[in-house]
Amino acid sequence: MLKRQFQERFEGKRVAVIGIGISNRPLIEMLVQAGAAVTAYDKKTREALGDTYTELCARGVKLSLGEGYLDSLDAEIVFRTPGMRYDHPALMRAKEKGAEITSEMQVFFELCPATIIGITGSDGKTTTTTLICRLLEAQGKTVYLGGNIGKPRLPRLFMMTREDFCVVELSSFQLHTMTVSPHIAVITNLSPNHLDYHKTETEYIEAKYNIFLHQTAGDVLVVNGENKSHLDRALHHFLNRMRTEQKLPSKERFFNGADVYEKDGEIYCEGKWVMSVADIRIPGRHNVENYMAAIAATKGIVSFETVRALAKSFGGVEHRIEFVRCVKGVSYYNSSIDSSPTRTIAALRAFGGKKLTVLLGGYDKNLDYAPLAEPLCQFAKTVILCGATAEKIKNALVSSTMYHKDAPKIVMTGDYGESVAYAYRHSEEGDTVLLSPASASFDAFVNFEERGRYFKSLVMALPDLESQ
Repeated sequence: MLKRQFQERFEGKRVAVIGIGISNRPLIEMLVQAGAAVTAYDKKTREALGDTYTELCARGVKLSLGEGYLDSLDAEIVFRTPGMRYDHPALMRAKEKGAEITSEMQVFFELCPATIIGITGSDGKTTTTTLICRLLEAQGKTVYLGGNIGKPRLPRLFMMTREDFCVVELSSFQLHTMTVSPHIAVITNLSPNHLDYHKTETEYIEAKYNIFLHQTAGDVLVVNGENKSHLDRALHHFLNRMRTEQKLPSKERFFNGADVYEKDGEIYCEGKWVMSVADIRIPGRHNVENYMAAIAATKGIVSFETVRALAKSFGGVEHRIEFVRCVKGVSYYNSSIDSSPTRTIAALRAFGGKKLTVLLGGYDKNLDYAPLAEPLCQFAKTVILCGATAEKIKNALVSSTMYHKDAPKIVMTGDYGESVAYAYRHSEEGDTVLLSPASASFDAFVNFEERGRYFKSLVMALPDLESQ
């Protein structure tokens, strides 16, 4: 049935797919099998694509590559890659000619028969997504994990049934043009982010709103009850207006609020005890909030016993305050996911006030680092900086009224290799070294995962003994 629907939509159509990355290759294959005339567009050259070029040509796919690859964009349906703005001139020209501009995620949401749980937010998306997935699996449900984590969704679409669940992490890039919302939508929190992509904070937050704007009666919206930033307050103001105008059909559930909350170290859901905060194995107040969000999203689907069992066993997600190794009595943690000041602030607070050696810096997303200065003064004894944002972070730190010379000590290095080497030479037994960049990775790495694995490789290569 689903396969027939997909085929009917694309058979005989001229379809453009922008980007020949890992996630789009299965999409291209599905479109070819459906009988579409596919052209793939990518900045990469024929040489850079290597075997992929030959394989696509063998499948009858036309290719437009290199500089000016979008100059000839001409199709009835165009799949926009999430990293490309909806108002890109090439897309606007195609739309003026009558093309339908869509995305893999949009088509997946339109066709998916399973219950979709979508998670977005500035911080905590991946951990909350993972928790919801693990909880459903532990409850015996068939679960498909997707979005920014997990495998591409469309290739598994034909396997899904109405009884299944699809848990999807959604970025503002993906949500920007979405006209379908998940059955259960979760917003962990909102703070300024990705302002190198979004033109304004308003555009950023409005992209996030698409996770619930197209919900219908019977759907659920899970929202953080605390207003920690001006964007959180803007969200609540917008929701209040929608309620007043009776334009919010979904049922709201609040964590850190009326529905799921913490009191005296215990977590409750609508007045019923769920578990103790002490049951949660992964550190940090932000992870308590991630659990509360997951509890609110899975209420009535997952038992509290299942929640408690997972909390006691789940050790966290890679690159999120991930313990790497203890060397000469010094503990090293990888939190490469921390690509914004708010993420780093949460990571700093996760160590219970312990003074840390913190490695920061990376690609500049035009974020304000002033809010990071006070937590660094409070929780860091040494700040080691590298990358494009190093000077911005340093200037924010030394401009803080809480900063005093060498409190924390500021060290500038050329790259993360030098940063780890400095931390190794100058740390003492009992110290903690934390990679928490507060910046994106694109100045030196493909993504935060590559950055985190590089950091871990450096730590694993450190000698245990000074004499080695």
